[in-house]
Amino acid sequence: MKQSTLFLPTLREVPAEAETASHRLMLRAGLIRPLAAGIYSYLPLGRKVLRKVEELIRREMEEAGAQEVLLPAMQPAELWRESGRYAVYGPELIRLTDRHGREFALGPTHEEVITTLVRDEIGSYRRLPLTLYQIQTKFRDERRPRFGLLRGREFLMKDAYSFDTDEAGLDLTYWRMEEAYHRIMKGCGLRYRAVEADSGSIGGEGGTHEFMALAAIGEDTVISCTACDYAANLEKAEAAWTAPEAPVREVPAAERWHTPGVRTIAELTERLGDEANHLLKTLIYLADGQPAAVVVRGIHEVNEAKVRAALGAEVLELADAETTQRVTGAPVGFAGPVGLQVPLLVDREAAALAEGITGANEADWHLRHVVPGRDFTLERAGDYRNVREDDACPRCGGALEGHRGIEVGHVFKLGTKYSAKLGAVFTDETGEERPMIMGCYGIGVSRILSAVVEQHHDEQGIVWPQGLAPFDVHLIPLAQEGASAELASRLYAGLRSKGADVLLDDRAERPGVKFKDADLIGLPVRIVIGRDAAEGLVEYKERCSKDAVKLTVEEAMERVLALLAQ
Repeated sequence: MKQSTLFLPTLREVPAEAETASHRLMLRAGLIRPLAAGIYSYLPLGRKVLRKVEELIRREMEEAGAQEVLLPAMQPAELWRESGRYAVYGPELIRLTDRHGREFALGPTHEEVITTLVRDEIGSYRRLPLTLYQIQTKFRDERRPRFGLLRGREFLMKDAYSFDTDEAGLDLTYWRMEEAYHRIMKGCGLRYRAVEADSGSIGGEGGTHEFMALAAIGEDTVISCTACDYAANLEKAEAAWTAPEAPVREVPAAERWHTPGVRTIAELTERLGDEANHLLKTLIYLADGQPAAVVVRGIHEVNEAKVRAALGAEVLELADAETTQRVTGAPVGFAGPVGLQVPLLVDREAAALAEGITGANEADWHLRHVVPGRDFTLERAGDYRNVREDDACPRCGGALEGHRGIEVGHVFKLGTKYSAKLGAVFTDETGEERPMIMGCYGIGVSRILSAVVEQHHDEQGIVWPQGLAPFDVHLIPLAQEGASAELASRLYAGLRSKGADVLLDDRAERPGVKFKDADLIGLPVRIVIGRDAAEGLVEYKERCSKDAVKLTVEEAMERVLALLAQ
């Protein structure tokens, strides 16, 4: 394509609203333009990259046995009520009413729609297993859209759904899709980790893995072992733990300790010094509107995903000051487990302390010599904390370390969560009706675009991986006529005849402007046709390299074709 006709409005200045490298570069390189907060238009260059991601996904989905469909973005609210998600999904669900007063939602995901479709069309085991997928725009009313395409209110997603007759069939489908995801991530040139994960609002009865593109700006924390292949997101990660032996000495009865104005762990630590390891922190939560308490050691943080799963809650949130006062009888900062009349979840490491210091459920007072199991119940002791980097791996005992990551893919075993509620059943070999066993597999297509740019750039601009670049070669003649223009035209025609996608900068611009735009756009190969054009020589440079070499036209074409064949 000729650059003089390409709609490619590059920017010299860094947009003030762009917080991340990928957001800045995609705006400057003319890939996207904002329409409203979290809503973007894709310009030709950005759309070309998206199509390459889509083509890669389609190849792998078809290889995995999935068939493409396109489902409605506008979904009846009755479906969401039937599945139980309409009330609990939260304000991220964009709701609307048509002229007849019927309620709808703009789809953030399509479990309800696909389950209804398959329920109405398939009734026999003979037509299962089945996997369907789509690539479609999704909508979520994010409270704080940020980081460009990484957290938007409208985004492009690939979502696939599988239907099997039993758990063994789901297991085969799940791991086949998981392998396809690995190939997709590698094909996009991403540095990533597949990690054990929490199922979140999608729900489900089985395993789930997230695919995390590693990046410092990532909003998720990935915990991995330095000695084995264990990896999980922070919500799911566990640490090795062995219950300590019971203490030998007896602990005196719990006693009240006057602590006026001391509300936080940091303030208690300052008062206690060496005794800080014995602090027990009690937090009051609302689980689906009902109060519950969680106790962890003062050095640990509550893992809300684990707590939500243990309580079987759809929605978990910290209680406000009024609720905390009502439940504990004290203001925030003085809660403790002794005497609480609400469900009490105690982290196993808090439960293992020989004695501890807790809030006394009374303003300005704490309790010393509190013994877990003696002074408060351990009926619901378990793993309820976030792991830390000084923890040991639960599989091999090696050191754990943390990384920041961008979630670009997620695979779920849904089981019968949706099929049972929506009546998606099949008749088995014996004539008995059974609910279909489902899986769900999502990829953030537009998010991959941001993740790739975040990982592949330098100070000058984007450095596209070969498989995703919007064009393969950037031809830059330094003159608009004469030998330079003639050689550029010859090379342009020759490369295109061999299947290369070529961008020819035929603009009447200064060389410096052309070079800056070329580095910003970041195509894999740049070929400059300048003063040596009369001798049939060009300057060949790959974007990922600092060095340029002089080659004949034939040699340059050979290098390009060899690169494309990799």
